[in-house]
Amino acid sequence: QVQLVESGGGLVQAGGSLRLSCAASGRTFNLNSMSWFRQAAGKEREFVAGINWSGSSSYYADSVKGRFTISRDNTKNTVALHMNTLKPEDTAVYYCAADRILFRPGVPQEAYEYDSWGQGTQVTVSS
Repeated sequence: QVQLVESGGGLVQAGGSLRLSCAASGRTFNLNSMSWFRQAAGKEREFVAGINWSGSSSYYADSVKGRFTISRDNTKNTVALHMNTLKPEDTAVYYCAADRILFRPGVPQEAYEYDSWGQGTQVTVSS
């Protein structure tokens, strides 16, 4: 499995920006699609954004489209989530996850398709 460590969370005012980073180690990182999920208090974990193994395709939840951007650097084994125009409803614990299948052309949006997860980083957006 891939070991994942997230960083970059924090407290920000509505309209502000944050950049989350996920550092990977272990099996070959650049063969897996990578995604960010989030879980707000009392809610189920939901897909936020994902990028395929080569970085050629990315996908976003409708709620973040146009505001968030996912990127990866396979030379540094990192994936980042750039979050702009943050809203209070973006408040959640954000998790980085690695796809269980190698070389998948697309990006799955179901949590069960991921077999490696980070510990999560808290993002709080105040109104």
